[in-house]
Amino acid sequence: MSAQIISGTEIAAAIRAELKDRVAALVADHGATPGLATVLVGDDPASQIYVGMKNRVAGEMGIHSRQHTLPADTSQEELLGLVTGLNADPAIHGILVQLPLPDHIDEGAVIETIDPSKDVDGFHPMSVGRLATDSGAFFPPCTPAGVVEMLVRSGHDPAGKHVVIVGRSNIVGRPLASLLLRKARGGNATVTVCHSRTADLATETRRADILVVAMGRPEMITADMVRPGSVVIDVGTNRVDDPGSERGYRVCGDVLFDEVKEVAGAISPVPGGVGPMTITMLLSNTVESASRAARLRG
Repeated sequence: MSAQIISGTEIAAAIRAELKDRVAALVADHGATPGLATVLVGDDPASQIYVGMKNRVAGEMGIHSRQHTLPADTSQEELLGLVTGLNADPAIHGILVQLPLPDHIDEGAVIETIDPSKDVDGFHPMSVGRLATDSGAFFPPCTPAGVVEMLVRSGHDPAGKHVVIVGRSNIVGRPLASLLLRKARGGNATVTVCHSRTADLATETRRADILVVAMGRPEMITADMVRPGSVVIDVGTNRVDDPGSERGYRVCGDVLFDEVKEVAGAISPVPGGVGPMTITMLLSNTVESASRAARLRG
C-alpha cells in the first residue's frame, strides 16, 4: 500500500488563506499593511525567479512587497547602507537579502546588519541564539519551520516521536533540530542528527519514526533505509540529467520517491513538498512581525 502523500502545496495554500485573513485584520484594526523588502544583488537567474515568486505571492496576500535589485558590483558598504535604511523604515516589517551574495561581500556582515525584529529569514545570530536556547522572541528559519508545519498539519505531530534528520547545515538541519526539541507546538521530539560522517547511516535512518532528509544528494535514501510505516520528509531539491525529458533534466529530492513511498506510512514529494512551504513561512514571519509592531504601537 502506497504512503500518504504530504502535500506542501496544499498545506501552504491553507496557511496562506489564514495569513490573508490576518493581513486584512491588521489593515482594518490598525491601519497596518505588512511590508516585505527583498534585496537581490546580481543577476543570478535562479535567485531572480525565487525573489520574483516571493513578491508575487506576497502581493496575492495583500502584503506590500518592495524589491531592491542591485548590480553585481555593488560594494558591501552600499548594501549595508541599504539594509540600514530598511531597518529604519516603519513601512517595512521584514527584510530578505537573497543569498548567495557576490564573493566580494561578507554575507555574515550583511545578515548581522539586519534588525533582528525584521529578520524574517531567521538567520541573524540573535535569532539563531534565541531559537537554540528557546528564549525570547525570534523568527524561525523558513524551511525548518515549514517542515514542522507540514508534520503537525498532516497529523504527524513530532511530540514524543524519534526524529532522525539527515543533514547538519545551518539552514535546515541544525535549526530544525532546535525547533523539534522545543517545549512548544511542533516540538518535544527526541532528535538524532546524522551527516556525511555518520557511521552506518542506514541503521540510524531505520530507527526513525519521522525521517527528514536534507543532504542535497539526489535520491540517496532508498527503501531499505526506511522503517516501514515511518514518515519521510524530503527537503532536497536536485536537478539531474534526464535525456528522455523535454528539458533534458528532471527535479528530484534526496529520497528515491517511487521506492520509498511503498514502504513509508507518509511521504512528501519533490516538487510540491517542502518548497512551497518555505516561501509561505517567510510571509508568515512577515505578518507576525507586522503584528508585533502594531501591538507595540498600541
